[in-house]
Amino acid sequence: MKTGYALSKDDYRQRLRRIEGQVRGLQRMIEEDAYCIDVLTQVSSVTSALRAVAVGLLSEHVGHCVREASEEDSARADEMLEEATRAIERLVRS
Repeated sequence: MKTGYALSKDDYRQRLRRIEGQVRGLQRMIEEDAYCIDVLTQVSSVTSALRAVAVGLLSEHVGHCVREASEEDSARADEMLEEATRAIERLVRS
């Protein structure tokens, strides 16, 4: 099965590289004894960026993988919906 995000793969890779740079910036801030609130603001930014990636992946999973399964095998679609629900629960808790 092809992944739901296959057409957006380059976009996700670019976004994750940007997040990686933000995390490196956080490391530098700690090494340089940056003001706590500035570090926390950057942590919040990284967290939001990761959450946006997760929501995008989840949306594409439901829109592609779950929909495809529902057209082929309703039992498999039910499994995938349950799996997506657990993923949403993890996102909400984080």
